[in-house]
Amino acid sequence: MARHKVITTNDEIDQALENAKQQGEATLVTAVEYRSSPELDMLVLRLSDGRRHLVARENVEGLEGATSEQIAHVEILGGGTGLHWPELDLDLYVQALLQNVYGTRRWMAALGRRGGMAKSLEKRKASQINGRKGGRPRRAPADV
Repeated sequence: MARHKVITTNDEIDQALENAKQQGEATLVTAVEYRSSPELDMLVLRLSDGRRHLVARENVEGLEGATSEQIAHVEILGGGTGLHWPELDLDLYVQALLQNVYGTRRWMAALGRRGGMAKSLEKRKASQINGRKGGRPRRAPADV
């Protein structure tokens, strides 16, 4: 598995700190639990406001090829603002996870494409109905 190292600049760190100040009281992670079985592969984030947030492991960039033991060995950083997997050299920002951002733009785009390729009975029926109506409308030619 090819991995790349993300380098964060001082300007990006300063901007993140400024954004955090503007947000005020942020929801923090108080505990992380990894649950894995044939039917379930989830991270359970326990939050400072009493809620729980579930994250599917396969959606998180950096966890896709990790073993159950590696995933279960997670540390909470920054008083609950971040998660760190030392064996995977992976850090995640809790506020991003709570906003369903699980990786880089490229990773999130791939997740979106994967979701768009989903096959279900409902999607098949909708496609058949659309086909009976003449299919997807043709795009107008772009003005030059």
